[in-house]
Amino acid sequence: MQEFGIPYMLGGIAIIIVLTTSFRILKEYERAVVFRLGRLSGTRGPGWVWLIPFWIERMQKVSLRVVVQDVTPQDVITKDNVSVSVNAVLSFRVVDADKAVVEVEDFGFAIAQVAQTTLRSVLGRAELDDLLSEREKLNQDLETIIGEHCKPWGVKVFAMEIKHVDLPSEMQRAMAKQAEAERERRAKVTHAEGELESAHALTDAATMLSATPTAIQLRFLQALVEVSAEKNSTLVFPIPIDLLTPFINQGDEKG
Repeated sequence: MQEFGIPYMLGGIAIIIVLTTSFRILKEYERAVVFRLGRLSGTRGPGWVWLIPFWIERMQKVSLRVVVQDVTPQDVITKDNVSVSVNAVLSFRVVDADKAVVEVEDFGFAIAQVAQTTLRSVLGRAELDDLLSEREKLNQDLETIIGEHCKPWGVKVFAMEIKHVDLPSEMQRAMAKQAEAERERRAKVTHAEGELESAHALTDAATMLSATPTAIQLRFLQALVEVSAEKNSTLVFPIPIDLLTPFINQGDEKG
């Protein structure tokens, strides 16, 4: 009985080996790049994947999901010789699993290195003001350059966006002073424009009032009414000399 049991045991072990080395289950977002005796056989999946047993065929799984990767902060010297630290966010996806495995070793690491190098290169050609105000254009340049590098690897780059720009403390203080001076300049210009408009309005009003002396008197009385609204005010009411002239003349005649 034992002599007959050994072949069955060996057969069972062989079946287990065949099953473990022949069948794989891949998720919807996974693909299997299969190599047969070291040569590329093709891409399979998702679902059940059957491989020739005894390691004649081997596979390497590749995820087709979008990868959002944080680019390591880079020290960049801008075109106007300002040292800043910049980090960014890179989004990409494998569109050709065969190329992602065959054309490059560890495509994730390779893309990260290309992103870091491109970030330093592109931002080094820009001035600090452009880096702070023209981010959309710089992001588009980064995406285009990195996309051209990664295209032969079967990887599509969706976005490369600058995330944060860390300025030196000295530069932050200088920019704060510049912003404060700019706000003061705008305030002075606005005040001067207001004074100019006020002067024009007063000139027009004086021209209109000078044409009618009665209007001047009415405006004077209106100002007295407005001032008299304050109970604690003492008013000194000047009397025009023209109003006293008749009385003076009558006194002279009687004398």
